[in-house]
Amino acid sequence: MGIETAIEYADRLLYERTGQHLSDLQSYIIQQSWQGKTYGQVAVLAGYSEGHVKDVAAQLWKLLSEALGERITKGNLRSRLKARIKRTLKSAPGSATVIASLRSVQAQVDKRDVLALAPPSHVTGLSTALSTGLSTAFLGRQNALRALHTLDQTHRIIVIQGEGGIGKTTLAQQYCQRFEPVLELLMAKETENITPVESVVEEWLRQHFNEEPGRAFGVTLSRLKHHLQSRLQTKRVAVLIDNLEPALDENGQFVAGHRQYAELLRVLTAAQATVLMTSRDRLCEPGIKVHHYRLPGLTLATWQQFFQAQGQPQGIDMSALQHAETFAHMHRAYGGNAKAMEILCAAAVEDFAGDLSAFWRENSADLLGIADLRNLVGSQVDRLRLLDADAYRVFCRLGCYRYQDHAQLTADAIAALMWDIAPTAHRQIIHSLRNRSLLECKKGRYWLHPVSRAEAIERLRNSKDWQQANRAAADYWNRQARSMITVDDALQALEAYYHFIAIKDYNSAAAVLLNSRHNQWRQFLPLASSLYRMGLLQPAINAITQVLPHVQAGRSELNNILGDAYWITGDVRGAIACQQQTLLDTEDTENPKKQHKKQQKSLTAQPASAGRNRYYLRMLTIDAHLSIGLYHIDLWELPQAAEQFERVIGLAEGSAHQAWANKATVGLALVQAYLGKAKSAQVLANRIAAQFTAVADDEYGRYAYFLQLLGQAFGALGEGEKAQGLFERAIASAEAGHYVQVKAKALTGLAILRRQQGDLAGAIALHTQAIELCETIGATCDLAEAYFQMGCSARTQREVRADCFRAAIALFGKIRAPQQIERVESELGYGTST
Repeated sequence: MGIETAIEYADRLLYERTGQHLSDLQSYIIQQSWQGKTYGQVAVLAGYSEGHVKDVAAQLWKLLSEALGERITKGNLRSRLKARIKRTLKSAPGSATVIASLRSVQAQVDKRDVLALAPPSHVTGLSTALSTGLSTAFLGRQNALRALHTLDQTHRIIVIQGEGGIGKTTLAQQYCQRFEPVLELLMAKETENITPVESVVEEWLRQHFNEEPGRAFGVTLSRLKHHLQSRLQTKRVAVLIDNLEPALDENGQFVAGHRQYAELLRVLTAAQATVLMTSRDRLCEPGIKVHHYRLPGLTLATWQQFFQAQGQPQGIDMSALQHAETFAHMHRAYGGNAKAMEILCAAAVEDFAGDLSAFWRENSADLLGIADLRNLVGSQVDRLRLLDADAYRVFCRLGCYRYQDHAQLTADAIAALMWDIAPTAHRQIIHSLRNRSLLECKKGRYWLHPVSRAEAIERLRNSKDWQQANRAAADYWNRQARSMITVDDALQALEAYYHFIAIKDYNSAAAVLLNSRHNQWRQFLPLASSLYRMGLLQPAINAITQVLPHVQAGRSELNNILGDAYWITGDVRGAIACQQQTLLDTEDTENPKKQHKKQQKSLTAQPASAGRNRYYLRMLTIDAHLSIGLYHIDLWELPQAAEQFERVIGLAEGSAHQAWANKATVGLALVQAYLGKAKSAQVLANRIAAQFTAVADDEYGRYAYFLQLLGQAFGALGEGEKAQGLFERAIASAEAGHYVQVKAKALTGLAILRRQQGDLAGAIALHTQAIELCETIGATCDLAEAYFQMGCSARTQREVRADCFRAAIALFGKIRAPQQIERVESELGYGTST
C-alpha cells in the first residue's frame, strides 16, 4: 500500500500500454518523487547523472499521462495517483476494507513525506547534509541560500541564472522548502512542448486550492491571485518555474504563443508571492521587474567534501585529494560545476575503479569526452544556433582564443571575429552571449568557461571559419602589440604565433617571432629576442624549434636567436651549433653565386633593396661570431673566445656594424684580464669605457649586457670603483627593461667586489639574490657561476662553501664545461678566487 501500491499501479498501467514493466530506475523515480526528492537527489542516490534521471522521468510522466488520460508531472504524481487508486478501489470487490487500510497507510506516508520535506534548520557542512538526506551536490550553497533570502526581501521575481549543471534547480528547490505551498512548473525542454500557461494555472488551482478555473483566462488568474493573497495572511507562498529558457526567444522575451506567461508573472508579483525561476538565459520581458542572481560554481573545498563523501561507499581512491594541484586542475577546468562534479565522480568509479588520478590523466585533454559532460553545453549551443545565428558563429569563433597567458579578452578582441557582421550589431551579440550564460564577463573583460570553449573550438574546427577566425585573432594580437615594454606586451604579441601554428601556417608564425618592435632597450628587436631577454626562455625555445623544420626564409635569424636562448639555459654546445648554422646560412654575403642559388631572404629585412638584405645578413654573420665568443667564456675556453672577438672586430670596426666591434672589444678586454694580460686588457677596457661614458643615459639599455661585462673586466683588473659604477648602471637598465639575466650577472659582479672589500656577509646576500634570479629564469650558465662565486665568498662557512661548489660542479657538468670544473676544483684545492 502507499508508495508500493502506487508503484504497482503505475507498473500495471505501463505494462497494459507498452507491454513492458517499470524499470528499476523508473520505479525508483516514482518512489523518490512521491517522497518529495528533487531530481538531483534522486540522481545521487541512484548513481546516475541528473540529466539522465530527468530524461527518464520525462518519458515516464508522458507514458503515465497517456495511460491515465490526464497530465502527470513530478509535482502532481502523488495526488493524481492517489485519486485514481481510490476510484479504482471503490469499484473493486471488498473495497471498504482495502480503502480503510489504504487511508491508514496513506496517513503514515503523508506524515513521513511532510517530515522529509521539512527544511533543515541549517546546512553547515557534509555531516548535516547527509543526516538531513540532502544531495551531496547541494554542499557549499550556504552563501547562495543567504543571498536568495536577502534578495527575497526586496524582489518579488528572482531568476537564478547560470550555465547548465551549475546547480540552479537544486538551489531553487532547496530554498522553496521553506514555503507552503510551492506552485511548481518544469518547462519542457523543447519550445513546441511547452504547456500552455492556461493549463498550468488551472492545475495549480485544482491541486493546491481545490478551485475550478474560470472560462476566461483573466477570471482564472483573478481566482489564483485571490487565493495567493488569502494564503499569504498565514503562510508564505512560492512559485518555482524551472528551466525557463525554452520559453524565451532570441531577445529574452516569451515566445509567440506563450505570451500569457508574462501576464501570469504580473499577477504573481501583484499577489506578493515569491517567484523563483531558473534559467540559462536572462529574462528581458518589458514591464516585468526581475532580479537576476548569477550562481557561481562550487568552491574547491566543496568538491573535495563531495568526493570524500563518495569515497568510502563507492570505492574512490582518495589519494588524488592528496595531490592538491591535480584536483585543483579538475575543479578549475569545469569551473566548480556541480553536475560535472557528479559525472566525474561516477565516471571515475565506473571506468577507472575509483582511481581519480588515472581518470584525469586519461580525460584532462578532452573536457567533453564523457557524453553527459558534452550535454551540459551541447543543447544550449544548439538552441543558440536556432535563435541567433550570428551570435552562434561568434561563439564558435571565440573558441580559437587560448585563454591562457591572456585569460580574458576585451570587446575589441571579440569584435575582431565579427568580420562579416555589421559593427552596429557587435554590442548586441556580446549581450546575447552573456544573457545565455555562454560568455563570462567581469568589469569589461570577457572569456569562455573551459567547458564552453571545448564545445566552441570543436564546432569551429568543423566549420569553414577555422582558418579565418585564427587569422583574424592573429591580426588582432599583432595590432595590439605596438611596442615591447613589459612581459605582458611580449606574451600578447606571442598570441599571434599560436594562432598561426593552429592553422599550420608556419611561415606566418615565423614572421611573428621575427617581427621587430621598439622596446625599452631602445632597440628594434625581434619578438623572439625580447622573449628570452625578459626571461621567457622556454616559450622562445619552444616557439622557434616548432617552426624551424617547416620554413626556409628567416632560418638564419631564428637560429641566431635560438643560439642565445640555448646558451642561457645551459645548452652551450647546442648554442654554438645554432650559430654555426647561422654562419652557413649567411655565407652568401661573401659569395654572390651562393646568394643567387639559395635565394636567401630575411623575414625581417625590408624588401626595398638588396643592400638592406646584405647589411642584415652581414650583421648576422658578425653577431654569430660575437655570440660564439660569449659562449666560450662560459665554457672557460678563453683563447677560443678571444679568437671570435678579434674576428668580430676585424669584420665590424669602421663599418656600419661598429656597435658590434665595441661589444667584442668589451669581451676581449674581459678575456685578456682573465688570461692575465692585464696591460692590453686595461687599454681595451679604458678605451671602450670612454665610448660607453659618452652614451646618453636613455641609451644604456642597448648596452646593458655589455655594461656588466665591462664591469667584470674592471673588477678583474682591480678597479673596483669603475666596476661598481658599471654594475649599478647595468642593474638600473635591467630593472627598467625586465632584463633578468643582466641583473643577476651584475649582482654576482657586485658580490665579488664586496668579497674583495672584506664584506663577506654583504657578498653572500648579493650572491643569494643572483642565484634566486638565475633559478627563476633557468639561466644555467649564470647559475653555475653564481654558485661558484658564492662558494668563494663563503670562506668562513665550510658547509655553505662545500654545498655551493658541489652545485657549481654539477651544473658545469650539465653544461659540459670541463675547464670550468677544473676551475672549481682548483679553488677547492688552493683556496684562491678567480
